[in-house]
Amino acid sequence: MIRFDIPGREPLTIDYLVLDYNGTIAVDGALIEGVPERIRALTELLPVYILTADTYGTVRRQCEGLGAEVKTFPHAGAGACKEEIVRGLLAQGHVCTVGNGFNDIPMTKLATLGIAVLDGEGMYAGLLQHADILVRASADALDLLLKPNRMRAALRN
Repeated sequence: MIRFDIPGREPLTIDYLVLDYNGTIAVDGALIEGVPERIRALTELLPVYILTADTYGTVRRQCEGLGAEVKTFPHAGAGACKEEIVRGLLAQGHVCTVGNGFNDIPMTKLATLGIAVLDGEGMYAGLLQHADILVRASADALDLLLKPNRMRAALRN
């Protein structure tokens, strides 16, 4: 669990982290530099889930040894699959989602905290209206969770 004391707001608690894979923490099927180390650090604080339709067929190999749980599903209906996973986690606690695509909208809408990422593969513009925070890179999103003062600065009242 990660707890953030946000000035002028109620404390924010995150019990689960859900990461989209392609376009968010990976570009062209390969993890972005600096992401594996951050994910390993986060798995010491809370359960981390990596969700993907695995377009490139690389997610298992790329995520081996990270300590995160990888969940794959068919290409069609990816948004609904992500939504179902997040809904199940929300029944147990607070969820932070990190994504970049159209199919990340359903999970971002449900999330306790939704972070949109504009990285190497771009971001679906419609996702922004459902996110709490926009960052320019996946490492920035993960650092928000690892470095509490950054989260405080983004969310303070």
